[in-house]
Amino acid sequence: MIEDLVVATESGETSVLPKTAKEKATQLPKPSGYHILLSLIESEEKFDSGIIKSDETRKFEEVLATVFFVVALGPDCYKDEKKFPTGPWCKKGDFILTRPNSGTRLKIHGREFRLINDDTVEAVVDDPRGISRV
Repeated sequence: MIEDLVVATESGETSVLPKTAKEKATQLPKPSGYHILLSLIESEEKFDSGIIKSDETRKFEEVLATVFFVVALGPDCYKDEKKFPTGPWCKKGDFILTRPNSGTRLKIHGREFRLINDDTVEAVVDDPRGISRV
């Protein structure tokens, strides 16, 4: 069973995989290099008219999402002063805009995340509500 699964860590020690939902929620990958870990903002379950969206519609919105929450930045993000002369384009905790289908899509405990390159950020927004893809 998964509760009994033991994995080896980099230091050679063993570690038991998380068992509780709280432990699982904290088990996010740490982006390496110049990558940024983003969380998808959950889409509304209903249209403005009150009609419930189909699973297919919600999946389409996930795949083509453009607004994300910055969860973590890799250690090399925005270190290239020639490429980023004005400094970082975003920071942990920002809401950002990026192109649809950007980065590596992954699901962690049922929630979608993306890994993108630091130069893929197109804008930072204060309030993502009301922003949608055209």
